[in-house]
Amino acid sequence: METAQRKKGDELMPNLQTVNSTPATFRDKWKHSEFYKYFKYKYLTLLILPAILYFAVFAYGPVYGLQIAFKDYNFFDGIWGSEWVGLAHFERLWQMQSFKEVFVNTVVISLYKFIFGFPAPIIFALLLNELRYVLFKRWVQTVSYFPHFVSWVILAGIFTQFLSPSIGPINILIKSLGFEPIYFLADTQWFRTVLVTTDIWKDLGWGTIIYLAALSGINPELYEVAKVDGASRFQRIRYVTLPGLYPVITIMMVLTIGKLINDDFDQVFNLYNPAVYSVGDVLSTYTYRMGLVNMEYSFATAVGLFKNLISLVMVLGANAIAKRLNDYGLW
Repeated sequence: METAQRKKGDELMPNLQTVNSTPATFRDKWKHSEFYKYFKYKYLTLLILPAILYFAVFAYGPVYGLQIAFKDYNFFDGIWGSEWVGLAHFERLWQMQSFKEVFVNTVVISLYKFIFGFPAPIIFALLLNELRYVLFKRWVQTVSYFPHFVSWVILAGIFTQFLSPSIGPINILIKSLGFEPIYFLADTQWFRTVLVTTDIWKDLGWGTIIYLAALSGINPELYEVAKVDGASRFQRIRYVTLPGLYPVITIMMVLTIGKLINDDFDQVFNLYNPAVYSVGDVLSTYTYRMGLVNMEYSFATAVGLFKNLISLVMVLGANAIAKRLNDYGLW
């Protein structure tokens, strides 16, 4: 009986092998492709279409116009009709003393923001995480988030009044102590300090969101074990909390380094004035003046393209270094 069943099974095996060896149809390949997931979950795909259209129109669409950085753009001739000049505008960049000054200002201000601004949300998140009163913790979070949603146009007006040498509360306090008032927004020695301080204040609370989310993912048992072993609160932060934040800190650092050459146009444009151009004029404001005010569209595009290429190199370099140091990175 068993022998007969085994023979019958052996006779069926070639047929099964034939079926299994049959090449997959187009329908089978389609169902196992990545694009099928978008079709299968078409309603979820529809939800991300606005974001895709936004980046397609406002991020990738303008790439077409980058070619005017290599042309002597004329409005009446159009992009295609304008004369090709190659790298002439890029050569002009390094021949202009004003561009070198602006480039140094951008790097210095960005480094200040990185040195003092990058650790600020990490420290603030650690402090919030140690609070035991939930209602007070939520209140502090809400208050700290609020400045992020206020535009620099409004904040610039507030800071202008707040730092005013005549009616500003800080200068009133300074004068009451017997010192001369300080023109914070018109003094080259103080303007960069104002930029860095106001930038940290505005985005401090918003920057803590990612770190608080990472803190919530740390296993509470690790804290209990550390506490049983006699670790103090500071030691628990050092040996449990911070190692749990390393992946997030690394990724945020890579992204921040990639933005070092960038600057906050809204902030600088609304706070600076000709008196502090020597220390406050940055690449974005310089591009604005050269492109829209002086109507040198090709030169302004060359400045913007140069800045973006440096940002790309810095992101790639920072990610490679991060991967070598602790195996964490963007990709």
